[in-house]
Amino acid sequence: MNDQNQSIETLQEIREMMNRSSRFISLSGLSGVAAGLCALTGAWFAYGVINGGAGVTKRSGAIRDYVLTDAGIPGLRSFMGDRLFLIAAGTFLSAFVLAFLFTYIRSRKQQIPVWGIMARRLVWNVLLPMMVGGIFLLKLIEAGVIGLIAPGCLIFYGLALINGSKFTLGEVRYLGYTILLLGIINCWFPGYGLYFWAAGFGICHILYGIIMWNKYERN
Repeated sequence: MNDQNQSIETLQEIREMMNRSSRFISLSGLSGVAAGLCALTGAWFAYGVINGGAGVTKRSGAIRDYVLTDAGIPGLRSFMGDRLFLIAAGTFLSAFVLAFLFTYIRSRKQQIPVWGIMARRLVWNVLLPMMVGGIFLLKLIEAGVIGLIAPGCLIFYGLALINGSKFTLGEVRYLGYTILLLGIINCWFPGYGLYFWAAGFGICHILYGIIMWNKYERN
């Protein structure tokens, strides 16, 4: 019986070593929760701007009814307006910093390099679809196809998670599938992109983070 238990423990150790060598497993569930909370906070502020809060110009406060009327082609900042641009930048920066912080803390506990070869592969495979998507979405803005911006963000981000999931925890791909599906559904409801953003970037990340924390970090 003792030999059998030792064999099981040895197999578990071997599997853990193989898992560490082939995947970046230090993603923290708290990173997902933090990113989701940042997204919901940003969506809350953006909602006030989009629906005509105090001091909002027509351009920055009427995204749902936005029609390209300028003779020139708008850039990203001119399309969004200064307030929405700052909200988006602040949301992204805070989510990135908090996600990195919690992942760094978990990496130190596991004694795994936070910027090892698997982490670099993960980052590249996530960034590639997002960079391509970013270029495509900028061209949509230039063309005045505003209704597809929000679903496009969700679709390309979902594809990025699916593409990167083979280098980290397998559950990430289910998060990617969910966000991808939300983006596809949002294509038929272009006036409600902010709600789909809040659901995808906010609620889905929070639920994913809680599940991952309970499964891998609670004990």
